Amino acid sequence: MAVEHLVSIIVPCRNEAAHIDAFCADALRQALPPQWQLELIVADGDSSDGTRARLQQLAAADARLHIVDNPARFVASGLNRALAVSRGSVVVRMDVHTRYAPDYVAQCLAALQRSGADNVGGPWRAEGLGGWGRAIAAAFQSRWVAGGARSRDLGYEGEVDTVYLGCWPRASFERFGIFDEALVRNQDDEHNLRIVRGGGRVWQSAAIRSTYRPRDSLAALWRQWLQYGYWKPFVMKKHSQAALRHRIPGLFVALLLLATLAALAGITAPLWVLLAAYALLLAGLSVAVAAGSSWALLWRLPLVVAAQQLGYGVGTLVGHWDAWRHGRGRERFASLTR
Repeated sequence: MAVEHLVSIIVPCRNEAAHIDAFCADALRQALPPQWQLELIVADGDSSDGTRARLQQLAAADARLHIVDNPARFVASGLNRALAVSRGSVVVRMDVHTRYAPDYVAQCLAALQRSGADNVGGPWRAEGLGGWGRAIAAAFQSRWVAGGARSRDLGYEGEVDTVYLGCWPRASFERFGIFDEALVRNQDDEHNLRIVRGGGRVWQSAAIRSTYRPRDSLAALWRQWLQYGYWKPFVMKKHSQAALRHRIPGLFVALLLLATLAALAGITAPLWVLLAAYALLLAGLSVAVAAGSSWALLWRLPLVVAAQQLGYGVGTLVGHWDAWRHGRGRERFASLTR
């Protein structure tokens, strides 16, 4: 039975020794409304870098921190194992690589009460370090690159199709189920889709403030979006639904592959037209992003946008093949990464 006026913060992690102290400090110093208390449940996926030992030290110093095992090492399995032992009437998901305002949880509770929604969260705000990190964050935040996703709009308040992280009344999980452990990525989007298609509501509040630290290299960005793209077809297969912005990168990569095959056969015009059109698109998007952030980032932005879009597109095509041919994802795309 859920404990009234108790918030359960759940978070999966693996090998986060460099970040776990700052995260736990943010989570445990949340300023809650009167009568409310919190518990923090960390699902550790067999960390080998000292994260587990540090968590045990922190738990010994603060009884509100609890550790559970996540032997599968996936995000969804970690969330479900933390959820299974949680006791709060409200559940808040957090991420180790995100920093939180002191009133983050309090604003989640206020948004739940104000909206009556089945899941609430704040906008997805990114702040990068270094030249590549700042360029990646600027592209991430841009509504042009994001395809109009509401989750990147820092000022938006209202109903959305998905939300960053999340805060649920426990009854939401009883009504809509827990996270799908077949999905290594996109398990949050799929859960929100289940809520919306089941007659529930997802709500975004600009008052719920957090800052996400994105990748700081093109290689890491490519791998991240390759994984995002790879797991999206498994959501599509389960629900037969996806927004247009999720389909375009895969379609473009497919056209690029066909044009390349045509060029190998001596028909080069389609490939040159596609490459020229994409170069113009990258230039336009880069100028739009730089105009809203910093012109010093301009030369990095075409590479950042291309790594994100092409990584997602390649991942989508491979994911479609595996979803159709095998019905399940490959182990190489299954790792507990943020």
